[in-house]
Amino acid sequence: MLVNSRVMLQEARRNGYAVPSLDFFNQTSLRAYIETAEALDQPIIVAYSEAFRNTLSIEEAAWMGKYYAEKVQVPVALHVDHGFSTDFVKACIDAGFTSVMIDASNQSLKENIRITKEIVQYAHPHNVTVEAEIGHVGSGENYESHEQTDSIYTEVEDAVLFAEQTSVDSLAVSIGTAHGNYRGTPILNFDRLRELRSAIPIPLVLHGGSGTGDANLKYCSELGIAKINLFTDLVNSGVESMKLAHTDDLIELTKASADGMKKMLQHYYNVFGRKED
Repeated sequence: MLVNSRVMLQEARRNGYAVPSLDFFNQTSLRAYIETAEALDQPIIVAYSEAFRNTLSIEEAAWMGKYYAEKVQVPVALHVDHGFSTDFVKACIDAGFTSVMIDASNQSLKENIRITKEIVQYAHPHNVTVEAEIGHVGSGENYESHEQTDSIYTEVEDAVLFAEQTSVDSLAVSIGTAHGNYRGTPILNFDRLRELRSAIPIPLVLHGGSGTGDANLKYCSELGIAKINLFTDLVNSGVESMKLAHTDDLIELTKASADGMKKMLQHYYNVFGRKED
């Protein structure tokens, strides 16, 4: 069932669990994610990143996402992850994506607000929800301790102003996670998360979920994170399953990769908590 992310994230925020958001890069990954959500009877967000544009076009991603979402009864949001240009994000909205992220977090607060407002004003008449980011979630490479990350914490006052002025539907915040592989387990600023949860009425999003640690992620969902982004752990699990398959048959390897991604996603549904009937 194809939906936008508004209701699923509001319900998650209200009931203390998080919806996984997973970047898909081909048909195998997309089907693995949606089939897992259907088997567990849980909502899911499947995401297409601008980084994949050279290997998977907007039109291909939109068609596949809509096709498989309509094959199941669970809510599926077809999301754009880290859209860095307004032209790209608008093209995805036109192609049928139901949720988008405009990422202008590397700009000044004033410019981030301006760009995000532009996307919100374009998306909402299309019944498309908008996520933005304030603060900065950096890279996990060579990240061994909190002091070494290039992430920038989200300031509460800035986040309140941003949410009020943009009318954004969800907000990605930075509390110490990073994208990619970690060399160590990050130290998260849960006090900042509590402050943000109390100050902002819209659902909060955590990027860089892979490698952050089950206990950290469980606590984040309980404290008000409604959406957690995952990619690296899913891909790594798929690769590991392919290695364990001990075959050079491409069809069997493809099946093994899907099984590995499904297994990891099932694990994270247990960590994040689940929607109850």
